[in-house]
Amino acid sequence: MPPPSYPEPPKDAGEILERSRKIAPWLREQSERIEQGRRLPDDVVAALKDTGVFRMAFPSSWDGPGLDSYQQTEVVEALSYGDPSAGWCAMIGMDSGIYSGYLEESAAREMFADMDQVTAGLILPAGRAERVEGGFRLTGRWRFGSGVTHAEWVVGGALVHRDGEPEPGPTGGPKHWRLMYMPADQVEIVDTWDTTGLAGSGSCDYLVDDLFVPAERTFSFSSPRSADGPIGAPDAVVRNMPGVPLGMMRAALDHFRDLALSKTIPISGQRWADTYRMQKALGEMEMEYAAVRHAVYNQLRTQWERLEQVGEFAELTHHERIEGPLLRLYAFRTAREVITRIYDLLASSAIYRPNPVDRWLRDITTMCQHIVVQDPIIQSAGAFLLGAEPEFPYILGIVD
Repeated sequence: MPPPSYPEPPKDAGEILERSRKIAPWLREQSERIEQGRRLPDDVVAALKDTGVFRMAFPSSWDGPGLDSYQQTEVVEALSYGDPSAGWCAMIGMDSGIYSGYLEESAAREMFADMDQVTAGLILPAGRAERVEGGFRLTGRWRFGSGVTHAEWVVGGALVHRDGEPEPGPTGGPKHWRLMYMPADQVEIVDTWDTTGLAGSGSCDYLVDDLFVPAERTFSFSSPRSADGPIGAPDAVVRNMPGVPLGMMRAALDHFRDLALSKTIPISGQRWADTYRMQKALGEMEMEYAAVRHAVYNQLRTQWERLEQVGEFAELTHHERIEGPLLRLYAFRTAREVITRIYDLLASSAIYRPNPVDRWLRDITTMCQHIVVQDPIIQSAGAFLLGAEPEFPYILGIVD
């Protein structure tokens, strides 16, 4: 059965969330095809656009839905319940609306006349941008371009040079880290994405060589142009990431519960659902899920409200600044622990690919290799509290 289609784009958070929940069962049916193709098929991309997920961060001043980070995460969670690769690409692709606030509004409106356009790309400075009249000459190769196979726009982080020398940052730092926006048809995709999990995300390498990028299509996280308030803070593009592990963890728990209700122990004939082992295991996993989910959403709501009050990310307390990064990491690691436990409980039946637990385990294992789930995040939080040097300052809002 095809996914639902709609004659008009959604107007608000409730409508986008409802559409995302309705499409989730269809996405689950497409999971094998998504994984085998190692990218999102065109009809899946079209169905995601129909939900409004890619436009959800465009502000009300654009006649966009203007979802806050809490609402964005709910949508990503709903889609990830259907398929993790689809949820992951939705989480990345909707950055169009956030990045638009870092550009001059006239340039952003020209680029995003269609608010359903997808953005892909790596923000870390793997490129070199030489400043020239009117813009930059950009050369670089970036990894992990999730969604680059279906994007209309691609970003690439770069360090700016002037006359061959590194240029200082806009707020006085020793390096100028800047993001460059490029039309997707000007970017060469290198098909490197042959992975253990998250295969359907199409997270290929991509490169450009001496490409001219107009100045108005570049930005620094330290200098939002038209965005203000919570959506203009430097961590806005990573806040909704926990929606992916939360959605797939919920899907795995529901799947396990359904299996426990139907399976019996061959020798005794006892139902799994009647055994202490399965009852305790499910209760413990639900406890872990509930704890991390409530923590994530409470932090998202509280941070948004605090940023509305204080205006600047730098005005948050040290503990307020580390909570988001730590809970994002904890959500991914908790999902890995829960899904691994389900895999173990299912024993040999879990190893066959028709079983979705196998895919969920491979997907979450690959996701946990992302920088936001690595130990430098924990070190950075601890170092920040101690007045020492964080290894990954960006997650603390330190961008220059």
